Amino acid sequence: MRGDSIGQRVRASLARHGAPRTFFYFALKSLNRVVWVRILKGFHIEDPDPAYLGAPERYRCGFLDEQALAGYCGREDYELPEAFLRSALGKGDECYGILAGGTLAGYGWYSKTATEVTDDLRLHFDRRYIYMYKGFTHPEHRGQRLHAIGMTQALAAYRERGHRGLVTFVEADNFDSLKSVRRMGYRCFGSLFVVRILGRYLSLTTPGCGEYGFGLETAPGARPARGSAPA
Repeated sequence: MRGDSIGQRVRASLARHGAPRTFFYFALKSLNRVVWVRILKGFHIEDPDPAYLGAPERYRCGFLDEQALAGYCGREDYELPEAFLRSALGKGDECYGILAGGTLAGYGWYSKTATEVTDDLRLHFDRRYIYMYKGFTHPEHRGQRLHAIGMTQALAAYRERGHRGLVTFVEADNFDSLKSVRRMGYRCFGSLFVVRILGRYLSLTTPGCGEYGFGLETAPGARPARGSAPA
């Protein structure tokens, strides 16, 4: 049964992504059975795409404060646990949301400071940029390009505040998300590799990450090795 399931996944991946990406995906999954490793693609966007600056008439967009988010906190369908909300707002992160009447149709989070990407690792970046993370669209509102609309409107707002643009990352084996961010106008500037060995982290970045201050750091007290990988 397990073999049939794997075979189905391979065939589906081959049909959707082709042979090279399918080989990469399963090779990386196999490697992670031996050692924890992640490959992240860094992206930036600076110019809002006019095609995504307007929202369908039923939607209202804008930054949401704690009071506006409180009604959705802790609900499984919104992926906003109380601990996350308290931590994100406490460090000054902002939520740009899209409302449909009294319903939260989608949101994205935006940070000016180093932000946790796992329990042990934080992403740091050039302060001229805003880090976009945790994009979400409610299942009942998918297919309306709300993620692209919310991100583009937030980008325009941050540009008006004097920021240069947005940065984000996508895991290298998440091919659908890689396609999506490129479609929205993001451009890849480099890759970040991180490996955990004996409880310690080794992170390496390609040269393009330097321009955006893009890299990982561990929680206080840990000392990961760092370096640069070939372009």
